[in-house]
Amino acid sequence: MLMVQRMNSPRHFRGTLRNYFVCLLLARGVVGNLFAGDEIHVERVFGPEIKTGDYKHPASFDELQNGDIYLVFFSGKGEYNDNRAAVFGSRLKHGERRWSSPLAIARDPFHSLGNPVVWQAPDGLVWLFYVSRYGTHWSDSRIAAKVSRDGAKTWSDSFTVAFDEGRMVRAHPIVLRNGGCLLPIYHEVGRDTESVDANCTSLFLRLDPATKLWQPSNRVRSRLGNIQPAAVEVTPDHLIAFCRRGGDYNGRPDGWLVRAESHDGGRTWSEGQDSEFPNPNAAVDFIKLRNDHLLLVYNDSFTNRAPLTVAISTDNGKTFPYRRGVAEGPGDFGYPTAVQTHDGKIHVVFTSDERTVIRHAIFDESAVLKQK
Repeated sequence: MLMVQRMNSPRHFRGTLRNYFVCLLLARGVVGNLFAGDEIHVERVFGPEIKTGDYKHPASFDELQNGDIYLVFFSGKGEYNDNRAAVFGSRLKHGERRWSSPLAIARDPFHSLGNPVVWQAPDGLVWLFYVSRYGTHWSDSRIAAKVSRDGAKTWSDSFTVAFDEGRMVRAHPIVLRNGGCLLPIYHEVGRDTESVDANCTSLFLRLDPATKLWQPSNRVRSRLGNIQPAAVEVTPDHLIAFCRRGGDYNGRPDGWLVRAESHDGGRTWSEGQDSEFPNPNAAVDFIKLRNDHLLLVYNDSFTNRAPLTVAISTDNGKTFPYRRGVAEGPGDFGYPTAVQTHDGKIHVVFTSDERTVIRHAIFDESAVLKQK
């Protein structure tokens, strides 16, 4: 396995000679040491050759009801202070292998955007959530959205979902067994771009199907602070969420992924506790498969956004004995989004190469289960 690059400042990536050679190897198709196994197929979706802006991060996607996969990503000059950047959308039509050319679907002439999330609700309405930053820091943000009634072909005007300063979105909503929907969000405070404040918290918005308004839960507080929750409903009214830890990006031996639980359908949540999974201050995703197994995608490191690993629980989240690397080697593999499509395949989209490349992994659950 190639050596993993240490990421000391993920919010301000700097080019390195080593990453130049990694990109060269990828361009030549030399990926054997970078991605794990023949049963996990990883493809490069977009990179610097797509002139939306060199920065392409983060990315989100969902399978639409017609079988298409719709991908969204933020792109521009960088993470901060680029009001000309936009959220872009691209479609992989069902049965095809070529993604459509990205088109700008959300733009703000006065505020920088970020963290797009696309999701199709059970009623067919496609939601695009994203962050609009009203100042110079993420703690100045609000959550905005658009909707599409024609399968992400056209979009409504933008509207505000959460007016509270510092509220942000990152993960897919989940549909509860009673038909309700929960949107995982978080509240970010502080002005230090190199650290997540210990007072940052996660929470959830519940959708009222009649009014289309989102009502908040209580906040999940934890030892180091936490953001970017991802949740599943294990049994009726019992939910588990994993959240990114707070703190800086230098790595710490007690930097664990934060776990919280709800026993009333996501209305109230426990205090966040340290889990068994290391977390280098990086986003994760957590989904429930159709066979009721739980799948967590995370960076298995205290210090680096590599490797990118999947873990599966077959006992409602009590243990996660099945684990396998999806992306390994030098570099960074961050902000995963996972979806199980109607054919049973598991798809994971993530960014790499210092947030300039979007990648797409496809595999069967068996590729992980046999790794115990």
